[in-house]
Amino acid sequence: MRGLTLAQARRIALAAQGFTAPRPAPGTVTTRHLQSVVDRIGVVQIDSVNVLTRSHYLPFFSRLGPYDRTALDRMRDQAPRRLVEYWAHEAALVSPATWPLFAGRMRAAEAQAWGGMRRVRDEHPGLVEAVLDEVNRRGPLTSRQVEAALAHDVPRSREQWGWNWSEVKRALEWLFWSGQIASAGRSTQFERRYAALARVAPPAHRAAWAGREQDRTEAEAIVELVRIAARAMGIATEASLADYFRLTRAQARSAIEDLLREGTLQEVAVAGWRETAYLDSRARIPRTVHVAALVSPFDSLVWHRPRTEALFGVRFRLEIYTPAPQRVHGYYVLPFVYGDTIVARVDLKADRSAGVLRVPQLTWEPEAPPDAAQALERELASLAAWLGLGEVAEPATLRQIPSPVS
Repeated sequence: MRGLTLAQARRIALAAQGFTAPRPAPGTVTTRHLQSVVDRIGVVQIDSVNVLTRSHYLPFFSRLGPYDRTALDRMRDQAPRRLVEYWAHEAALVSPATWPLFAGRMRAAEAQAWGGMRRVRDEHPGLVEAVLDEVNRRGPLTSRQVEAALAHDVPRSREQWGWNWSEVKRALEWLFWSGQIASAGRSTQFERRYAALARVAPPAHRAAWAGREQDRTEAEAIVELVRIAARAMGIATEASLADYFRLTRAQARSAIEDLLREGTLQEVAVAGWRETAYLDSRARIPRTVHVAALVSPFDSLVWHRPRTEALFGVRFRLEIYTPAPQRVHGYYVLPFVYGDTIVARVDLKADRSAGVLRVPQLTWEPEAPPDAAQALERELASLAAWLGLGEVAEPATLRQIPSPVS
C-alpha cells in the first residue's frame, strides 16, 4: 500500500477543492469561473444564517475572490439552470445532472423524511394533492403564495382539512424531498420557490429528471455520488466519502469497492491516520501549496469534522447553537487557511447599518507564521469590500491557542 505524509494529504485535499488554482484578476470573474467551482466541488451547502452573508456565496469567494453574487443567483434562478437545490448534503446546490442521482433518497422519503412531512402526507393526503396541483399549475410559488392560492381555490376543503400555514409548508417539503416538485430558486426573503419538475430541469436533463434515471440502479447512482465526492476531496476515508452526500457507511463501502476495481480509487496509508485512505487516481499531489483564504463554516473543505481534525490538527465545531457564554471561538467562525493549513479562526459579522465588517473574536492557532497576520488583513479587506462594507474593525477579542506540551 502506498504511503503519504500528512502534508501531502493536506496539499492533495486543498488542490482537489480548488484552493490552489490562481484566482482571476479582480473584476474578471465570469459564470465560467463560477461553474468551474461547481464542477470541482460538486455540491454547495445552503444555510439561512445571514450574519455575514448567505453561506452558499462564500465558497466561491474563498476560491475566486470577489465576484458578482447576482451571477450566482442567475445560475440557480434562471433557465437554463446550472444549479438546482436538493437535500444533497444538507440543503444544497448541485448540478442538474446530479439531481437524478438522488432518486433512491427521493423514494426513501416514505421512511426517512422528517416526521412532520410524513404525518401531513398520511393525515391530509387531499391537502398534499391540492398543493401539488397548485405548484404544477401556477409555480414557481413560495409556501405563502401556495397557501393564498389554496385559500382562493379550495376554501371549503380548507375548513374540512383544518390545515394551516405550517401544514402547507410540510406538504411542500414532503413533495420536494420525494422529488415530485423542485425548487426554482429563492425569493429575496430566501424562501424556496417551488415549481413543477419540467419548469426547473434544463432541456438537456428533462428526460433524466422525468425518468429519475430508471436505466441506472440505485447502487450505480451511489457509485457516481461517491465518484464525485472522491474527486472533490482528493483523498478521504470511507467515513468522509459517505458524509459528502450523506450516504450510509455501507452504501459508501460498496461504491468504494467498485471504484477500486475500476482504478478510480487507490488505497493509501496517510501517516498518523488509523483508517485506510482512498486517493482519487487523478488527484494532483502538489509539491508546495500556498493558500490565503477565509473558509465558510459550511464549506465542503471542513464539513466532516473528523477529517478536518485529521488533516489540519484543528478541532473545528459550529457554535451557532451554543449559548453565548459557552462559545469558545465565536458565533460565525471562518477558518483562515494560510500556506497549507488552518492558522486562525475568525468570528465575523457584517454590521450593515454601520458599514463595518466586525471581528468579535480572532483566535490564532499554535505556530501560525508571522506573515499570516498581514495576509489575513488583506483577505478581510477584500471580503469587506465585496460585501459593500467600508472598513474592517479591529478584533474585539484576540486569542492565541498555546502550543501543546510535548
